[in-house]
Amino acid sequence: MNITQLYEDIQSFIFGFGPKLLGAIAVWIIGSWIIKLAVKALKKIFERTKLDKSLKPFILSLSGIMMKLLLAISVLGMLGVEMTSFIAILGAAGLAIGMALSGTLQNFAGGVMILVFKPFKVDDLIDTQGHIGVVKEILIFVTILLTPENKTVILPNGAVANGEIINYATEGNIRVDMEFGISYNASIDEAKKILYNVMEEHPLVLDDPKAFFGVVGLGDSSVNLVVRPYSKPRDYWTVYFDVYERGKKALEAGGIEIPFPQLVLHQANS
Repeated sequence: MNITQLYEDIQSFIFGFGPKLLGAIAVWIIGSWIIKLAVKALKKIFERTKLDKSLKPFILSLSGIMMKLLLAISVLGMLGVEMTSFIAILGAAGLAIGMALSGTLQNFAGGVMILVFKPFKVDDLIDTQGHIGVVKEILIFVTILLTPENKTVILPNGAVANGEIINYATEGNIRVDMEFGISYNASIDEAKKILYNVMEEHPLVLDDPKAFFGVVGLGDSSVNLVVRPYSKPRDYWTVYFDVYERGKKALEAGGIEIPFPQLVLHQANS
């Protein structure tokens, strides 16, 4: 092949394929920009509707992926790629990728199951896969929790959907279990009255159901009282820590002794 022939081939390629390539690049750039606008517009529409919070990030992520896939197919069609062959190749590649990414597909299926059956939703307090936290987002493949320690936990949806889930927010309230020990010389009724006042004065303790008080056992050094107020799931830890602190201070101010472990020895007269 001489230089003239090579030049003619390059010129033919540039004038024949060049416009298609430039057009495809332009369509990709413009299409990507339009997809971003469409996703933002869809997000704003969701913010104005009463759509479940759990569905919003899932639908946005899925919509973005689908639109980008359609854009890629359109661009390849402009470049002259035969769509029938491409779809066949895509199907075979999809099968191979699916086998390689079976765990990822399981997570996708798990995400769909969570959104369909709704064992929990965004803002619920749940216990799953050994983690307790508030659900922040339910995405296509993962669920994101925020723990009481302010740690972000990312859990695969497949494991979550197929595992045990404890939802503390289903009934709208949660019981906070605590225990106080008082001296054997102290009045049980007076201690209950003081702790009851602590419950009534706390703004995050619910009036209904009423807090429960009772003697749970007789320890070596103390009479053990259980205190069980109710709160909203999001307020659980605040109530837990506050009531312990306020309860101790109130019992001490009311003259109720909170004993520490001790051993009393009695000497028999010989």
